[in-house]
This record gives sequence, structure tokens and C-alpha cells, in this order.
Amino acid sequence: MPRSGDPGAAPRPDVDLNLLLALDALLDEGSVRGAARRLHLSEPAMSRTLGRIRKALGDPVLVRAGHAMVPTPYALAVRAEVGAVVERARAVFAGPGAQDLRTVERTLTVVGQDSLAAAFAPALFARAAEEAPGVRLRFLPESRLDAPLLREGAADLEVGVIDTVAPELRVERFREDVMVGVVRPGHPLLQGTVTPRRFAAADHLTVSRKGRMTGPLDAALAERGLRRRVVGAVATYPASLFILLRTDLVGLDTSWSRPLTDALGLVTFPVPLELPPLALAMAWHPRHDADPAHAWLRACVRDVVRRGPEAVRPG
Repeated sequence: MPRSGDPGAAPRPDVDLNLLLALDALLDEGSVRGAARRLHLSEPAMSRTLGRIRKALGDPVLVRAGHAMVPTPYALAVRAEVGAVVERARAVFAGPGAQDLRTVERTLTVVGQDSLAAAFAPALFARAAEEAPGVRLRFLPESRLDAPLLREGAADLEVGVIDTVAPELRVERFREDVMVGVVRPGHPLLQGTVTPRRFAAADHLTVSRKGRMTGPLDAALAERGLRRRVVGAVATYPASLFILLRTDLVGLDTSWSRPLTDALGLVTFPVPLELPPLALAMAWHPRHDADPAHAWLRACVRDVVRRGPEAVRPG
């Protein structure tokens, strides 16, 4: 079989590197309109560019699914590499000096618990408006399927309790936290000392994106010969807080969600058990190590999380 560079090898067309920029925008935006707006092109021009990309790759790249467009399996497979190539090229042409983040136009995606977004996103949006006004922040919930979002390029950063063992990821720990109990004001459990037995005797609500009804708390209760009654589960912490506010159920939360519990007037209390600490961290793929915009995002998250949600104030 002829190899590239051999006299018998089939000639390869010249690669238009502008197509890489367009492909990166199309895969990030998921629409011709969004990609056109980002690259300051008309929609017809962007549609023609998509046609050239499809011809060059021999793949539809984006296909219609109802009123939206979704990437093909091939597009998903190359999305991360396309983004990395584009960012490396931008770094090369930015020269040896630091990149001016005020000129960057880009969407950065953070995946994690929605309680973290509710607690820390206000400060991150404020930082972006001041330091990188062209950067858009997109927050995605944790996937119940444990999809490799960082490796595939569907997310730039994961923040939360990182339990991945994937060797190719960078993980930076911030601090440890502990679970606290959450109930409505005037809850019967607050009348007197919250003992392990009284705690276990209450009706409980769990939070699990996979619908699990048990967790480390149940193991700690079992060590004392106790068992709690879980009456239901929801997928997100904010949903659980609204349920707790209107029932006598007992829930669990973390200290970083204090802006949510305080805003709703809920009461938190120490859980009377020895529970394993929760290590709050962030994780990313090493292809972003030298990416100035990604480094800025990591620095912002590091600063905001370490200061804690109590330090986040408007203005």
C-alpha cells in the first residue's frame, strides 16, 4: 500500500486551517447560527463552511435532531483534539507574552453539582465580566452515566467531590468538607439534642443523580446498630431543599451550599455520626495545562472555592 510521500501515494488536498476554527466553533456551539455569530460570519457563509468541512472529513459532523443539531459519533471522537489544536495554534500566534484575556471569545464548560454552581457561579460570572468579558461560562450537571466528559472534550473542568481514578486527568484538591443535616425551621428533631437514635428515627430524603437510597451515612448508622427510613430520593440538592422546606423530612447538605439553605431559611445541624470527609477538588485534562484561558478559569475557581461561598457577595 503506498505511503504518504511515496511516488505512488494518492495526492492529498491542501488543508485549510480556517476549517479547524470553524469546526471548533460548530462543535462548541452546536449550531450554525451560534458558530456564525462567534466567528462574525453570516449564517449562509457558515452553512457553506459546514459543507466544506463535511466534504473534507467525509462525515456529516452535525445532523438535525428535531429542532436542534447534534454531533455525529466521529465529531464527538475528534472534538477534544480539535479544540486542543485550535488552542495550541492561538497560543503560538499570541507570542511569548501572556494572552490578553479581554480579547478571548470562548465558551468554557464546568461540570459539577448544581449546588456548587448556585454557590460559586455568581462570583465566577463577576470575574469573567471584569477580566474576560468574551468568555462565556456554561455549567453542566453531573452525568448519571459517569461519561468521560473531560477526556472527550464535552467539559473543560469538573468541580466537586472527584472520585475518578483515570490516570490521564489532573486533580487538584481544595479542602475537605463534611455533611450536615438540613430541616425546616421548627422541625421536631430540633427540639432537644440530636442523638444518633433520634436522627435515624426521622424520615429521610436522599439526593442521588442515580437514584440511590443509601450511602456512607447508612454505613455509619449500621455500625451503631441503627437504620434510617428513606422515603424518597431526588436527583439534585436544590430540589431536595424545596422539599425539606415544606415537609418534616430530614436531608443532608454540605457547607458550600449555605447560600441556598440560608436563602430559604432552612436550618442546618451537625450530623451526630462519624462520617468520611468530602474532598472538594477540580479536575481537567492535561491538554489544557498550557491554555491561558483554561489556566485563568482554574485560578478563578481555586480562589472562589477556597474563600468559600460566604465570601461571595454582589458588587
